[in-house]
Amino acid sequence: MKITLTLTLIMFVQVLFGQKSLTPQWQSDTTLRSPESVWVDAKNKVLYVSNTIAFEPNTTAFISKLNMDGKFIKRDWVTGLNAVLGIGIHKNRLYAAEAFSKSIAVIDTDKASIIKRITIDGTELLNDITVDSKGIVYVSDTRLGKVYRIENDSPMLYAENLKGANGLLAVGKDLYVLSDGALVKIDQDKKTTVISKGMEGGLDGIVQIKPNEFIVSGWQGLIYHVKTDGSNSVLLDTRKKKINAADIGYDKSSGMLYVPTVRSNSVQAYKLD
Repeated sequence: MKITLTLTLIMFVQVLFGQKSLTPQWQSDTTLRSPESVWVDAKNKVLYVSNTIAFEPNTTAFISKLNMDGKFIKRDWVTGLNAVLGIGIHKNRLYAAEAFSKSIAVIDTDKASIIKRITIDGTELLNDITVDSKGIVYVSDTRLGKVYRIENDSPMLYAENLKGANGLLAVGKDLYVLSDGALVKIDQDKKTTVISKGMEGGLDGIVQIKPNEFIVSGWQGLIYHVKTDGSNSVLLDTRKKKINAADIGYDKSSGMLYVPTVRSNSVQAYKLD
């Protein structure tokens, strides 16, 4: 009876204060190789996962294709990439950031083949990618603290002075950026606003779960619930287990959060409640 009352009280407090929780669902096969980014294609019920293999120049990397239960559709779906990190999709084009190659590989998802590369001169570490509803691609350069905008295959500098810029998310006309332990919003006039700060763990991935609410991952093994009122709270901390939390993916229809673990060579799925 005491246990039941305690659980009921916890659930009541969570509802009352809008607190979120993560419940483990499954873990993928561990034959992934340093999985860094998960892109959710909810329409086709597919997960795309970038496999960095080794974080160094001239590393042959690949992208895997999984179903929504974490089973391989094809482990080596697209090969011939170089130290690939962030990925993003618009229609039948998948964009993959090749960290040290100063390029974005463009992949035809129907043919599972690289059709071209977009070079961005002067970059040092291309990292995360987001694509807006019009198909405009944004990519971060973490070492130089910059964000580039790619339209019609033409890249241009979009924002700079964003220390350690990594995770990106395009929402409407706004761009959200993870920079120096903070979630930053850049509006269409390029006005920069710090939404929430003071987060640890090497911020990596960001997804929106509802208007004004986000889930943010810290590479070292932290998952945060972040609101536009400036608040943030830790939902998961796997640092002591040495389980990373890299560039996360989220399926709004099912409430599932997908976390690439890098060093553990797997994707872990959690139900967000």
